[in-house]
Amino acid sequence: MALAGSVDSALLPTSAKQLLRDDDSLLRQMFFNVLRHHHPNTANKVDVIYALSQAWCKSLDDGDFEMLAKYLSNLKPEECILVASSFSHMLNLHNLTEEVANTQTERAGRMGELTLPTRSTNMSFIKLTTTNGVAPEKIYETLCSQTVELVFTAHPTQAFRQSLLKKYAKVRHYLDELHNKRMSPYEKIELLEAIRAQVQAAWRTDEIRRQKPTPQDEMRHGLSYFQQTIMDMVPIFYRRVDTALANIGQPRLPLSHALFEFGSWMGGDRDGNPNVTAATTRDVVVLARLEAVNAYFKAVEVLMFDLSMWRCSPELKALASRLAARAAAADPGRVAEERKKRNYADFWTPIAANEPFRVVLSHMRDRLWQTREVLHQCLINPGLSVKQALVDTDSYLDVKELFDPLHLMYTSLLSTGDESTANHRLLDTLRQVQTFGLSLMKLDIRQESTRHTEVLDAITRHLELGSYASWPEDRRTAWLLGELGGKRPLFPPGIDLSPDEAEVVATLRTLAELPVDSLHSYIISMTRTASDVLGVVLLMRECGMRDLLKVAPLFETLDDLTNAPTTIETLLSSEWYKAHITAHHDGVQECMIGYSDSGKDAGRVAAAWALFETQEKIVGVADAHGVRLILFHGRGGSVGRGGGPTHMAIRSQPPATIKGKLRVTIQGETIEQQFGEREVCFRTLDLYTSAVLEACLDPPTPALPEWRAMMNELSETSCKVYRSYVFGRPDFIEYFNLATPVGELGRLNIGSRPASRKANTGIEGLRAIPWVFAWTQTRFHLPVWLGIGDALAAAVEAGHLALLQSMYDDWPFFKGLLDLVEMVMAKADPKVTAMYDAKLVRPELQALGDELRAKFAATSAQVLKIVRHSTLLEDPTSSASPELDEKIRLRAPYVAPLNVMQVQTLSALREFNACNGAGCRASYQPSESEIIELLSRDPHRDDKHPFQAAMDDCLMITIKGIAAGMQNTG
Repeated sequence: MALAGSVDSALLPTSAKQLLRDDDSLLRQMFFNVLRHHHPNTANKVDVIYALSQAWCKSLDDGDFEMLAKYLSNLKPEECILVASSFSHMLNLHNLTEEVANTQTERAGRMGELTLPTRSTNMSFIKLTTTNGVAPEKIYETLCSQTVELVFTAHPTQAFRQSLLKKYAKVRHYLDELHNKRMSPYEKIELLEAIRAQVQAAWRTDEIRRQKPTPQDEMRHGLSYFQQTIMDMVPIFYRRVDTALANIGQPRLPLSHALFEFGSWMGGDRDGNPNVTAATTRDVVVLARLEAVNAYFKAVEVLMFDLSMWRCSPELKALASRLAARAAAADPGRVAEERKKRNYADFWTPIAANEPFRVVLSHMRDRLWQTREVLHQCLINPGLSVKQALVDTDSYLDVKELFDPLHLMYTSLLSTGDESTANHRLLDTLRQVQTFGLSLMKLDIRQESTRHTEVLDAITRHLELGSYASWPEDRRTAWLLGELGGKRPLFPPGIDLSPDEAEVVATLRTLAELPVDSLHSYIISMTRTASDVLGVVLLMRECGMRDLLKVAPLFETLDDLTNAPTTIETLLSSEWYKAHITAHHDGVQECMIGYSDSGKDAGRVAAAWALFETQEKIVGVADAHGVRLILFHGRGGSVGRGGGPTHMAIRSQPPATIKGKLRVTIQGETIEQQFGEREVCFRTLDLYTSAVLEACLDPPTPALPEWRAMMNELSETSCKVYRSYVFGRPDFIEYFNLATPVGELGRLNIGSRPASRKANTGIEGLRAIPWVFAWTQTRFHLPVWLGIGDALAAAVEAGHLALLQSMYDDWPFFKGLLDLVEMVMAKADPKVTAMYDAKLVRPELQALGDELRAKFAATSAQVLKIVRHSTLLEDPTSSASPELDEKIRLRAPYVAPLNVMQVQTLSALREFNACNGAGCRASYQPSESEIIELLSRDPHRDDKHPFQAAMDDCLMITIKGIAAGMQNTG
């Protein structure tokens, strides 16, 4: 293998798969060396298991599978932990090779050495001008009004500890360097040793998260991506867009416009999560502002070294003179001593007026330091009002105070002919300030609709007006609008509120004390009526919020999506409400649509079609009322929760629904996949920009009437079949609980919130994430495909095969839907699923599993018929993930042993727990100190039996490992 060399030789299309194989072999052998060093006997067994797994993955012969299962069944409990951990680590290392290969491919695409499957922004410019005949001026105008807001959520789908993610990130970086840098033999040896050091450190790290993260932990983890990649890559990406615009004769992007904004749900999403409180929300807002201020402080110190010139515009000179005169009034020695204590990089003494840029920057540096200190005080003193504390100390509260002097310096440099200096680091800093502001990412608040109803009900009961909760919708709406139109205070003194009701009120009162630019929208999950929205507006006002947030209804279930147009119509028909959004939100109504719960409720096809039609209808309602509606897409990472390749997802949206504004969630492991590395971060920004631009200037073909009619039929049939199993079969829930590790997922500690919104043993109360996660573990992916095969078969039998194939060829929505189903089915393995059934499911329930696997086979056949492939992923290069077949093939020998071990572990644990620790397993009492230490890593084990401790750890490791193999959780 060529460990170093030029990109072009390694990345020709014919050698992309070889690059994957070579890197996979390199990291696997490196890991084996580490394993042999620490556990030689285990290493020998892992070597045998890998060979047996490879043999089965190639032959798919039952005999080979039995040999693998039998060998694994003979492992001792402590060996199970080490073996499972070995395969989990090897899968994670393999995934790094895929990420590096993707990075190399992206780089080669930008160098023109190959054609990427999805277009970059530059290629979109070329296509739009040459193929579509769009004027360059129109592209510039559209781009200048286009904004994509990426909202990071703490959905619990990132199964790996941050400690491991950071080590893997270093391995990925070093591996990338091996392919890109010209190195001497000594440098190669040193780099390989650096990789080995990180591989060893990862192996010696406990990969199980032993306690649940707090929402503040989740926020700090989210902030790490801004530190490592996002803040640096945004201005670099803007520069590339500037260059692409120059190529078509257009000027730079205006400094007043940001192509991207960033939002967060971390510490704001309290829907079903009792760990998110008013205090939590306050903490995460302060943490994000601290991160922003720290970044700008460093940037200003760098600019102080850069901008040493004395020539400047009269406006900058006047500002610098005022600031210098103010500084001259202070004792220079005292100022220098104070700046020395603050550990400033340089420029401790007051700066003379003949260096005007440094005078202004020195003043900004002092204010940023002051702002940082105030925010620190707010963090440790929860009684302080954050907004008032910033105002009282003359700290930065309004981003305009930071942006304006930087912009003044920029225009000054242009006026003196110093364009190159202006367009270097100063331009980057300006764009960072414009994009991230002082909030870094604006926080959304999310709460379930019934919580607000409970508060309003408590108020009306206290006022002896009756029970708000029992009123019909028209009475609720009339009362709310009456109160909103009046001025009397609504909260009576001494009102008795339950803890849950008091928390809702405390949250709103806390929001009133936070800087308004740190907040974005108030999301109401499970919105069903207009009163759900009006009630929140009223409560915000009554809790002292002067700057009322946008209130965004979230429509999630199939029924809610169907009723959404009526809800929006009722809202916008109110003169008071229209006047409200005009006065407070520039006539914009935000509306969120949920991909996760709709999929769990109705199946993938019915949910996808309901989402498509709902978007069209609610945008139409808003247009009729002269209101601009911005859609907020609540997509998960997995296909079962609405995930998929970015470009495909955006191009599949209904025409005229994006209109240059897109809000979308980035959830769980997707954050790492899209922003964990600089090159990947750049590509993510590029894809969103390109796709939204094309959605506006080259919208997809409108759905033909016959396509719509067919989708209605497919949706109805697939939903009926899906629900007949998931909700209609009395034995399904027991089968699901037995055949999957859904009951054990809560012990993963991968998120701060519970697996269910409320205490409920049914599918209805289960969150979409564990629903999808559990089926992903068994390699069945049932939520993605169940019902689709029946719907397609009925349509084909009715003579509509040609119509379905033309829909696939000509309609991006339908093509995207089937391509994703095909991709997920290629990852599935019914043989593995059958193993779960055979070992874990009661005999009388196993017929249901057989029935479902028959449906899987029938669905696969129907999908292949429509897409005209003989096998799944017959043409993987046509997808958004080239070489996907090779990636799946390389992962398979790592995943198979983990599935077998998971089944064996689940069986053993359930048997052990059923016997209350009695039986043959109770005799397991290891005496070796190393084994005892291995089994004692959990500080919360509460004198757990050694066998249970071993099996619990093994199970958690297999869950994480399989998630890595499938490359998503929920």
